[in-house]
Amino acid sequence: MTYTRSAIVTGGTLNMGYHAALGIARQHPDWLVVVCSRSDREHAAESINKTLKQSNTIFAPLDLADSSKVRAFAKEWSSKHHPPIQALLLNAALQFPGSLTLTSEGIESTFAITHVGHALLFHLLYPHLAANARVVVTSSGTHDPSQKSGLPDAIYTSAEDLAHPPPAIANGPGRRHYANAKLANVLWTYALHKRLNQQIPERGITINAFDPGLMPGSGLAREGTAVERFLWNSILPRALPVLRFLVSPNIHRPEESAASLVRLAISNETAGVSGKYFEGRREIPSSKDSYHVEKQDDLWRWSVEYSAQDEAQAKAFAEFR
Repeated sequence: MTYTRSAIVTGGTLNMGYHAALGIARQHPDWLVVVCSRSDREHAAESINKTLKQSNTIFAPLDLADSSKVRAFAKEWSSKHHPPIQALLLNAALQFPGSLTLTSEGIESTFAITHVGHALLFHLLYPHLAANARVVVTSSGTHDPSQKSGLPDAIYTSAEDLAHPPPAIANGPGRRHYANAKLANVLWTYALHKRLNQQIPERGITINAFDPGLMPGSGLAREGTAVERFLWNSILPRALPVLRFLVSPNIHRPEESAASLVRLAISNETAGVSGKYFEGRREIPSSKDSYHVEKQDDLWRWSVEYSAQDEAQAKAFAEFR
């Protein structure tokens, strides 16, 4: 079959990412839907195809913690001559609640997976984006101290400090790295929106940040302790009504949040909307820090300089070539 468009979902083999890929594949059997993760032990693509009695979903391995593997993914994508990418869902994330964890490249792991790998992926896949393509970055309300999520407050001093944390950050609570990375998601969303709007408005590419809410049972706690995993996977999913009443209404099953993510990615209702922050289906203000232009620009510059292999590529990334 010849497909008209492509959709890519990072972290697409489990939980919200899986259900988002399922929703897109269901609404667009004429699209190639690609679920990406380090592995597909659950056979997600096969499951989606079997559920829908279709064959338009495939799995592609992607390790966002390793820039060489992100580059290999993009090279493979280019070689396959897939149809233009209409929806790019930068959804994957991971928490490391314990001591500081670094990738093989020496980058703090949460920041590397949640932001750096996604930024590089965007730049490498940019030439393959369709006109009016949509990019959606999965962030989190944990980036905003005013939401009192229970995580340590995000602290943004510089992108370099998130990548290579100084002792004050490195020796602090591990989950602060997650809040920091989710703040980086929003800062980068606004930075990219501004540059897309200024430099290539004719392409019509949009980008928005998305808070799916708390989703007990999702894979976010897989690096936690055995007790934390048991509570997260076995107890809390059964107590959603109570949690919504006692804690926050922004607590959902993964498939519920996935429906809101799919709406942002492909619905006519959100066509042309860009540079916004959504909590589920509601557009809301993000944190005060996320609107600091100096922080947006700092993260943008660092991300381009770190991701690019040389000055020529840095220029290409900055100029959308």
